This record gives sequence, structure tokens and C-alpha cells, in this order.
Amino acid sequence: MLPWKRVLGPLAALLLAATAATVPVTAAHADTAATGAATASASSSGWNDYSCKPSAAHPRPVVLVHGTFGNSIDNWLALAPYLTVRGYCVFSVDYGQLPGVPLFNGLGPIDKSAAQLSAFVDKVLAATGAAEADLVGHSQGGMMPRYYLKFLGGAAKVNALVGLAPDNHGTTLSGLTNLLPYFPGAEDLLSAATPGLADQITGSDFLAKLNAGGDTVAGVRYTVIATRYDEVATPWRTQYLSGSNVRNVLLQDLCPLDLSEHVAIGLFDRIAFHEVANALDPAHATATTCASVFS
Repeated sequence: MLPWKRVLGPLAALLLAATAATVPVTAAHADTAATGAATASASSSGWNDYSCKPSAAHPRPVVLVHGTFGNSIDNWLALAPYLTVRGYCVFSVDYGQLPGVPLFNGLGPIDKSAAQLSAFVDKVLAATGAAEADLVGHSQGGMMPRYYLKFLGGAAKVNALVGLAPDNHGTTLSGLTNLLPYFPGAEDLLSAATPGLADQITGSDFLAKLNAGGDTVAGVRYTVIATRYDEVATPWRTQYLSGSNVRNVLLQDLCPLDLSEHVAIGLFDRIAFHEVANALDPAHATATTCASVFS
């Protein structure tokens, strides 16, 4: 075996492991029946309940968009209930599935994933009767919707996009992707096997198209919530967007004691959740501090 082939396997494993950090491995990953039960439980509690009708206080449904290797349940076990008890109609989408790879989603070509999101938003709007939705995404789920907004007509159907640690300008995976050029065929292998991962690497053709001509589109409010301890969407400052309709937020500016990294910011950080709520209802926003963990 050629020396570079001996290294390529571990390198690919490192890339997958680093990106997989966006979602925890839970019992639901290992057991399809458990995921089905979780979905039923979510629906009964008001999450993914297609009979939900938005209120005057919260007139837009919220669509949650999971990250790479995630799914519509595991990524949102904390944030979805957080929003439903505050009166929102909440829905979560699965996207980016690969044949033969159950439960671990977000691996397919991102432009195709954006088309899946488009169809899901249409479904939610039809069920709720709302004219627009708000989107909240973690990691790839905070970046991928920008393709929908920019190229698939989503700007007419979306009021706000909130990204939790979104890799808006790609990621180096803490420098791991810089090693790819040293292994002939590695980039082609990654693109063929998991195009959703390849699309997220800094400098990819997908990201060049997404960010050409500006980060945002008119008519949509953008919020980016980042942590300086992010080890997946790196460098963390590249998560920020530019534009007059953008608010970029660093968790540590709100609470210096917040040590959340890429996983925690999307899965259970209530300081981040408080900022999500502020972004969804800016007219009633309240100051986010370290005490927001109790709100």
C-alpha cells in the first residue's frame, strides 16, 4: 500500500469525527424505533404538530434545521421545547440523506439539501396558514438555508434566519482540511462519498457561489450566534455575516463565563437559546446575561 493511502484513512476518519461533533451519538441514532418514538413524543408536546396555528404574539412558525450528521430530533431535544413553551409553532426538518445511511443526515450536496428545506417550508406554511416562517439552524443548518434564500425563492417566505455556530464562509476543521492537498485523491474521495462535507470546506465551489455578491438578501433578518471556543466551524470569526440586516453575536460578550463550544451552543446552551428568542421576537427582546441560564 502506498504511504499516502495509509494516512488517508485516518485523515478521513478525523474529518468525519470532527464534523460529527455537531451532534451527539444517542440511542436514537442506534435505534430507528427510538427515533420514531421521539418524533411521536415531540408531536404530542406541540413540536412537529401540524395542527398548530401561530398566535398573534408569535405569528410565524419556526423551522429548525439540524447540522451535519444530525437529524430532526436529536439536534433539538432542548431548543424545540424551549420555544414551544414560549408559544411558538415549532417544526424540524430532515435533509441531506445518503442512501444506506439512516439517521445521520446533512451529508448530501448542500444545494439539494436547500431544495429539501424549500419543500419543507412550503409544507409548514400550508399547514399553519402563515405567510412566512422563521428559520433557526445549527452548524450547516445555519448556513445551508442561505442558499435557499438566495437561489430558491426563500426570501419571499422567510422573515428571519438565526444561525447557531454556522459555517457561513466554510471551515478548516481546526486546520485538518489544510492537510487534504497532501494526499492525492483525498478531496475527490470526500466529494464523492460525502459531498455535504466537501461543500463546507473553506474555498469550496459551493461556498464561492453562495457568498458571491454579498452574504445576505433583502427582506430577511440574519442573526449569527457564535462562540470563541468553536472547534468545528473554524476560525470562528468566519461564521459572521456582513450586511445592514445582520446581527452578529458572540456568546462570551454576553457571558464571559460561557464555555460552550460547537456542540453545546446548539444542543443545550440556554444563553444561546435566549438570544434565539430575542432574534425571533426583537420587539420584546430582553438583555441576555449569564443569568439567562435560569430564564
